[in-house]
Amino acid sequence: MWPAISCTIGAINPHSHHHHHQQHGQHHSPDNESTDDNDNHRHSNSLNDNCSASGCEGCAECSTFTESENEQCDGAASSTLNAAAVSPASMYATNANDLLTRRFRRSSIGMQRKSAFRQRKLDSLGTLRRKRRPGPAISSRRPIRIVPDWTENAIQGEHYWKPTSASGDLCCLNEECIKSGQRMKCSACQLIAHQNCIPLVNEKTSLACKPTYRDVGVRQYREQSVTHHHWVHRKMEKGKCKQCGKAVQGKLFGSKEIVALSCAWCHEVYHNKESCFKESKIGEECKMGNYAPIIVPPSWIVKLPSKGNFKSSIRVNNKGTPNAKDKKSRGSSKRNKKDDKKDQRAFIVKPIPSTEVIPVIVYINPKSGGNQGVKLLGKFQNILNPRQVFDLTQGGPKMGLELFRKAPNLRILACGGDGTVGWVLSVLDQLQPPIQPAPAVGVLPLGTGNDLARALGWGGGYTDEPIGKILKEIGMSQCVLMDRWRLKVSLNEDVPDDNVDRSKDNVPLNVINNYFSFGVDAHIALEFHEAREAHPERFNSRLRNKMYYGQMGGKDLILRQYRNLSQWVTLECDGQDYTAKLRDAGCHAVLFLNIPSYGGGTHPWNDSFGQSKPSIDDGLIEVVGLTTYQLPMLQAGLHGTCICQCRTARITTRKTIPMQVDGEACRVKPCIIEMELLNKAIMLAKRKQRGQGDIQVNPLEVLNLLVLRVTMDQYERYHYEKDMLRKLANKLGQIEIESQCDLEHVRNVLNSRFEESVTYPKVSQDWCFIDACTAEHFFRVDRAQEHLHYICDIAVDELFILDHEAATMPQTPDQERSFAAYSHRQAQNERRNMEQQGQPGTGDDDLTIGSKPLKVFKFKSAYDRLFSFNEDVFGYGFSPILEQTSDAVLLAAQTGDLLMLYTLHEQGYSLQSVNKGGQTALHFACKYNHKDIVKYILSCSTRRLINMTDKEKGETALHVAARNGQRDLCVMLVAAGANVEIRDMSGNTAMMVAFNRNFTEIASYLESQERFLHMGENMRSAAK
Repeated sequence: MWPAISCTIGAINPHSHHHHHQQHGQHHSPDNESTDDNDNHRHSNSLNDNCSASGCEGCAECSTFTESENEQCDGAASSTLNAAAVSPASMYATNANDLLTRRFRRSSIGMQRKSAFRQRKLDSLGTLRRKRRPGPAISSRRPIRIVPDWTENAIQGEHYWKPTSASGDLCCLNEECIKSGQRMKCSACQLIAHQNCIPLVNEKTSLACKPTYRDVGVRQYREQSVTHHHWVHRKMEKGKCKQCGKAVQGKLFGSKEIVALSCAWCHEVYHNKESCFKESKIGEECKMGNYAPIIVPPSWIVKLPSKGNFKSSIRVNNKGTPNAKDKKSRGSSKRNKKDDKKDQRAFIVKPIPSTEVIPVIVYINPKSGGNQGVKLLGKFQNILNPRQVFDLTQGGPKMGLELFRKAPNLRILACGGDGTVGWVLSVLDQLQPPIQPAPAVGVLPLGTGNDLARALGWGGGYTDEPIGKILKEIGMSQCVLMDRWRLKVSLNEDVPDDNVDRSKDNVPLNVINNYFSFGVDAHIALEFHEAREAHPERFNSRLRNKMYYGQMGGKDLILRQYRNLSQWVTLECDGQDYTAKLRDAGCHAVLFLNIPSYGGGTHPWNDSFGQSKPSIDDGLIEVVGLTTYQLPMLQAGLHGTCICQCRTARITTRKTIPMQVDGEACRVKPCIIEMELLNKAIMLAKRKQRGQGDIQVNPLEVLNLLVLRVTMDQYERYHYEKDMLRKLANKLGQIEIESQCDLEHVRNVLNSRFEESVTYPKVSQDWCFIDACTAEHFFRVDRAQEHLHYICDIAVDELFILDHEAATMPQTPDQERSFAAYSHRQAQNERRNMEQQGQPGTGDDDLTIGSKPLKVFKFKSAYDRLFSFNEDVFGYGFSPILEQTSDAVLLAAQTGDLLMLYTLHEQGYSLQSVNKGGQTALHFACKYNHKDIVKYILSCSTRRLINMTDKEKGETALHVAARNGQRDLCVMLVAAGANVEIRDMSGNTAMMVAFNRNFTEIASYLESQERFLHMGENMRSAAK
């Protein structure tokens, strides 16, 4: 049977059988039958693979079998082989069947079944993948994106795919590759996959793209600002190994072996060898390579929580629901729900102020320059952070400018024509408040004329230069000023409308960056735009565009439609009439030049004319007259008729005339146009090669902030309404500080200001900062993170601080110690003030408690109180608290009468007074939330009183505060020395009591204090 099978396979595939015998030089013997069988088995596997690729599911003779019929298909194949071994004639029948099968596959029905099988295969793989995946199933496939997603649905590690001609063998899935669909490449990390393999790639975390932002919330985004290497496996890589310096060579014939690893950020390359790439590099910090100063690190970009998911630190009441005060504020905020939707944003940029960084945001117009922008988009995404590269067709430049308005030394690169640059500059004018200092704008010319790019030294067009070279030149470019002019247009009511088709009341743009003209040149530009809108496929190259301009110019040269232009317009410059000069020159067009270049590199203005040589920042605009004959001669280096240089101009038209502003043309009805200087924009000019290549860095912004104080009650009421809280806040004064200062430095500055004040300090010692510009509402900044945050992170024009006058405590041990000291000082000040004012109760007077008079006896002097036995000298058992007890102390604590409690204590009554249940005044004060009473008792008591338990439940005052949801009191008690590990009669600590009452915030705080306690004990034991 073995020889029969071998001969059958040889008959089916004689070439492989003959090649096998020639290679080994052996006949069929029992020793090599297994070898032949293995080779034939591998050959049959390859046949099955080919069948699968061509649409067959089981055998070569049927393309309609389903997966459930595979066994029948295999049986038919084996019977065919046996029959072929018995009858040689059957071999020819088999070949005939194969021929018929191939013809059937080429037919339309075969192609339909082939595509149907591929779809079933994809569906079965998807079903199998969902079965293997733990957790909930994915609802829908992720769309293939080209640019980053800036909505709340953004996913970390998302790829940005573009079509590529790379080999399909480079697909990153290897054995799991479906080998179906167009081949795609990620612009950011250069990963390659088939289009139908992309859903599989998205589900593998090991194949995620380089991270572009931080998704850790608004409170922790400064905790880690380091960017790590993002290593990507490469089957083919160009360049040299950073370790050994040898070139990386890819394997031939589509090998799936990983030959190198490269970082998607710094682009360092290492051989896939232990001697070159060490494991320590996996978690190593990435320095971003040669372009580090201009790359926006992912730690700058923070994803904000979606609306309603922000975790507030506001306390809750006993029922676990928000306070009634908060409900009112939320109710009022719902009235402005539409306004909130407008202000919603999913990301915010939190830059680190530094003079060493020059971040560049790139705006690309994909339609400019024969679709060159599409290629540049992927190149910039590869070198930079993809979130600093914007497609202007996806919403314009406003979103990017709003996001990066706080970035220091910000620079903008506009990739497109002159209209693209004008668009970015106009949006910069519209921003309120404006960006200070204004960012400098550079140009990468992709348009047709590119006159502004020529004037700034960037050339007449992009010619596939390396993107890295362009970015370096942007970083080393110098900042120059450029005049920008405003046009005010009003209809000429003295002249009737001539009802010309498609005429407008205004010019296309009201700001001049390059030039403004009317007449024959505007007519040619208008004809060009109308033709391009009608047939955009005909205008896909610069050369073809210029040929069309020449054709239309030749047509106007013959027709001379605007030979009477001077009879239709009146020109006044700086109050002087130049209409007669236009008439004498026979001008067919009037041109106002702000830059020396016009019409693709020509120079209409003669530098020898005028008082001074033209400059883009001299505050003067050049007026030139052109005839139909002079227009083509400009390309030969000649000039037009120089009219004047002026600072203001007034044009009056009496007929509908074509006009253009920076290449945008339209027909304008009879009108009056007034021109004046608008502002000066900061532009980036290319440095000359002989010039010094240092980078100009703008000084960091100095913030002039108004310090506003917010009380805890106001914060609890209106932290969802910024405007209301801003109105209620108390103004403490102005402060001028640099933007790179951290909050610790700002705290020291403010504390020094408060201490220098002659009057009583306006804030307590435990105040904290409020972030007023990050999230949808205000939130507190943790004291322990103040060294991580900068002043520009939390304030724009106003600095809010929260005064814990109600003794709401922060959560760090340093603050607790400072609060304990502050509470003691405040109690002493209150006593001193009461003594100076001569309040009742300082002598042997009668106190009225309810309707009963109570006689109070003072039996210890101030000297005795100061020099009596105390805990510090004689140990824990002694206390300065007096031993005379009274129910009046408990009544004062219960009713919250601080004056009565103070008087009773001064008269000698003990704060350790207890009732029948063993409850002290501190128990009652915590139960009824009298914070002033608690503060006074803590300032005068010891740990013995603080940790006293009652007789009924064995609860301390900390248990009572935790049970009633009084977080502020819990913090005060812990700061004063309350033991968090004392258990009541039910065996519960204060943390357990708060957890059982669903006060999770209090439970978390007490748990952290327990960890601090255990940590300190472990450190002391280790030291011993």
